[in-house]
Amino acid sequence: MMVRDLRRDSDWSNVYVTVLGLGIAGYAAADNLAFLGAKVTALDESKSDALEDKLGLLEFLDVTVILGAPFAIPQRCDLLIVSPGVHPQHKAIQAAQDRGIAVWGELELAWRLRNRDAADWLCITGTNGKTTTTLMLESMLRASGLRSTAAGNIGHSLVEVVMDPAGYDVIAVEVGAPQLPFVHSIEPYASVCLNIAEDHLDLFHDFETYKKTKALVYERTQNVALYNAQDSATIAMVENAEVQEGCRAVGFTLATPDVGEVGIVEDFIVDRAFVENRSTHALEICQVDDVQPAAIHNVANALAAIALARSYGVTATAIKEGLLAFRPAPHRVSLVREFENVRYINDSKATNAHAAQTSILSFDNVIWIAGGDAKGQNFDELAQKVAKYLKVVILIGRDQEHIASSLQKFSPDIQIHRIQPLETDSLVAAVKRARDIADPNDVVLLAPACASWDMFENYAHRGRVFEQAVEELS
Repeated sequence: MMVRDLRRDSDWSNVYVTVLGLGIAGYAAADNLAFLGAKVTALDESKSDALEDKLGLLEFLDVTVILGAPFAIPQRCDLLIVSPGVHPQHKAIQAAQDRGIAVWGELELAWRLRNRDAADWLCITGTNGKTTTTLMLESMLRASGLRSTAAGNIGHSLVEVVMDPAGYDVIAVEVGAPQLPFVHSIEPYASVCLNIAEDHLDLFHDFETYKKTKALVYERTQNVALYNAQDSATIAMVENAEVQEGCRAVGFTLATPDVGEVGIVEDFIVDRAFVENRSTHALEICQVDDVQPAAIHNVANALAAIALARSYGVTATAIKEGLLAFRPAPHRVSLVREFENVRYINDSKATNAHAAQTSILSFDNVIWIAGGDAKGQNFDELAQKVAKYLKVVILIGRDQEHIASSLQKFSPDIQIHRIQPLETDSLVAAVKRARDIADPNDVVLLAPACASWDMFENYAHRGRVFEQAVEELS
């Protein structure tokens, strides 16, 4: 059988598969492919106790596991599975492509492993807000009585979900850009790119390549291609997408919606896209205040989730119930504590300039803690747009001078504190410095605009260190 024809019910016994990366997605891929009978080799360039534990489990399933060595594709390989954490331009991937080996990501593999009567997929990507929108959508779908879950880039293996024998009605799928180059046959029920701004330039070299990669989320969409009506780039993505015949383009907007959009009228979120007589009528879904936190960017996330839920037939009542039941994922514009009339906000998930900008614009009198691994970003636009909201800036991390130079270019009088050295305690020191500076009604905001890898395991580790430092202050 040709690799392009492989499905869950295919004969995998003579298929040689190599899996790059043994994180959550890679482990699930190796485990389930071995279960189906494939000859699996799993590779990971790092070594840790957690990986050693996975090695033992996979070797029990006759998977060949190689840890701590540079990726090298075995001589016998029919299919390469790329985990989300692997650089999409990795030389091992290029070597496989040069040899004519098929390359799939987690999304493509999961799509192939679905049952014939499988769940529909509602796919969400964007530079910022993916996880929040995906979890909001999951809550709405469940409130409607549908068997649903959130999976994919969100940290819940999509392969495990589609292999669950109990099955699902519909899946809210978070899609990360690094996986999209390796998608070939997915046909989402509905799809959205929430927004687009510079990010992952260390992975895609330039912004145009990043945008073109994000736009792949719309390819082969069956029913609704959802765009941000206030982001011209996402409109262009939908206009140029090769969707299936009959697929509708629907917008979401923070403004009053036109026909074919979901938006806001006074204090209410309304639907003018999925109702009869939408040229003259709108359906009231909920109040804007039902979205918590009610920051502008989070309301935009809710609008996108509502539009996707409506595309799947979810009622206004179930959407409101799901929205009220929703609890944000950690480290996303979350209030850690308020004391001495100063709020301490953890937005460690703001790992790029666009996310940090939307976070800062939600507050006044901001003492901004930022810095880390800049991922090749330019901070000039951020510096221009947020300066009037900032009281003081406290910088940590390897690339803090990139942020400082942009701020000084556009706001030379802004007060900047630099914290050294490059270690986790620098964030603790930044929190202490912020408390010394803060006056009543100020906001101390961790919104780093950078990745965390220069000093922390990940953004969650960074957020936990911030929260612990705040708790110790109180």
